[in-house]
Amino acid sequence: MTNGYEALRNGVAWLDLSARGRFRVRGRDRARYLHNVTSNEVKKMTPGMGCYAFVLTPQGRIQADLHLFCFAEHFLVDTEPELRGKLPALILKYKVADQVEIEDITEETAAFGIEGPAAPARRDAFANRPDFTVVDATLTGQPGFRVICATEKSAQLISIAESAGARAAGAEDARAVRIENGKPRYGEDIRETSLPQETQQLDAVSFTKGCYVGQEIVERIRAQGHVNKLLVRLEVESAEPPAPGSRLAADGNEAGEITSSIRSPQSGCVAALAIVRAAYAKSGTRLQAGALSARVV
Repeated sequence: MTNGYEALRNGVAWLDLSARGRFRVRGRDRARYLHNVTSNEVKKMTPGMGCYAFVLTPQGRIQADLHLFCFAEHFLVDTEPELRGKLPALILKYKVADQVEIEDITEETAAFGIEGPAAPARRDAFANRPDFTVVDATLTGQPGFRVICATEKSAQLISIAESAGARAAGAEDARAVRIENGKPRYGEDIRETSLPQETQQLDAVSFTKGCYVGQEIVERIRAQGHVNKLLVRLEVESAEPPAPGSRLAADGNEAGEITSSIRSPQSGCVAALAIVRAAYAKSGTRLQAGALSARVV
């Protein structure tokens, strides 16, 4: 168990998230337009509010996920590093006469996660400072928040975090805690073929907003009341994490596949995320990953 993992799990840690993509969205029509091309409620957002959302195809498949944060004169968009290059085109695909512009601010800014059970008590160390922007988002699913600043302010931000008791945590620490918490990542657990309901991340979807790209499929699934497969957490009885793509079975029937896994310092078992057939998604269901035994958590 590393110091970074221990801090994320039981104290407070700082994570350098500067590689994530960040965009500033401006223009008179920004709220209406983002509302129409993402899966969550945007038009009712006021400064200080944020939400998690998907960008969908007309067939309801997830092309990207993102966090949206509302400010008085713009929206801030945060997304996975791998989505940075394609997200602006995905968002602007339906732009005709709309007054909306997207500016990539990734290089000129830095972002740090302050996460762990003790993180909320450290918020005041960063809030109400003109050089820091504090938003509500966590990478690992632990309590916490994110601080965004100019790139040249990074050292100052780290100094303040460590003065507040935060310890550095790395990407592997964060990945372990994320998987233990059942928090999926786009590109690993959420895929271009995924439907929103399959991910079980329904905080990314508004079922009361007006028309948006992909809504017809999302509403049809809601009316039917089910999908054929679901993303679930697993515990696997193994000394080593099975590779992504490892097939799962139940009573000799194909049941799904593992999407990500780690050996959990918390439980001593392997923690994993998996896409499984809905019939096998109930907590406590026993599955097989080759010769290994697994259980839906």
